[in-house]
Amino acid sequence: MARGGPKLHHQRRFELGQSFQDGGEHYDRVRPGYPADSADWLIGSIAGVAAAADVGAGTGKFTALLVERGLAVSAVDPSPDMLAQLRLALPGVPATEGTAEATGLADCAFDVVSVAQAWHWCDPRLASTELSRILRPGGVLGLVWNQLDTSVPWVHRLSRIMHAGDVHKPDFRPAIGPEFTGLASHLTRWEDAVTTEDIVELAKSRSYYLAAGEGTRAKVRGNLDWYLHEHLAHARGDVIGLPYLTQTWRAFKA
Repeated sequence: MARGGPKLHHQRRFELGQSFQDGGEHYDRVRPGYPADSADWLIGSIAGVAAAADVGAGTGKFTALLVERGLAVSAVDPSPDMLAQLRLALPGVPATEGTAEATGLADCAFDVVSVAQAWHWCDPRLASTELSRILRPGGVLGLVWNQLDTSVPWVHRLSRIMHAGDVHKPDFRPAIGPEFTGLASHLTRWEDAVTTEDIVELAKSRSYYLAAGEGTRAKVRGNLDWYLHEHLAHARGDVIGLPYLTQTWRAFKA
């Protein structure tokens, strides 16, 4: 089994994950999408791919890439609020409440199962068993993360101010169960065009901020205001290229 990634006590992981149950509209508006080549690399590994499940789909940002590539997609997420946004954006996609550990989807129904920006909230052992169940023989599990590119010095400091805890260490490998083999990765560097106000709203969409009290939230907002507008001397409304890395991992059903 591959190992790595954030190590959260189960109860703390549950509490932080619960912070995303509401606020789907805000999340959809401020969180970045995913680069096209992430989906292309994932899907290109399978001949005749036709059906995909996007698990932990949230508001449908990665789901949309799968739909655009002609796949029949089913979406699963534990948050009704997030799914409400997904249904608005992608009304043709079946969207149901569920988790990576209990999707409620049919056996051997999918060529690809993707989990974007959500695997760290899952129990990797139970989720691997469940996602292997819904995959066809030879199907692919795709795990995707957007993260700030902290190799850029100003972004590294920004990530600390935002408490962006999902920035992986260089030796990161996601934990997966023995149901999968051939773990490989693909890296995409890209920039999201945002304003300084967008960056503040992005910070507000993160689990650290959502789970914090108002005193901590005010401190985060104040520190961001100082860093962006005084230290970096950006004017309000300036458009900035915010550097990202997208890590896409894939493994085949054994």
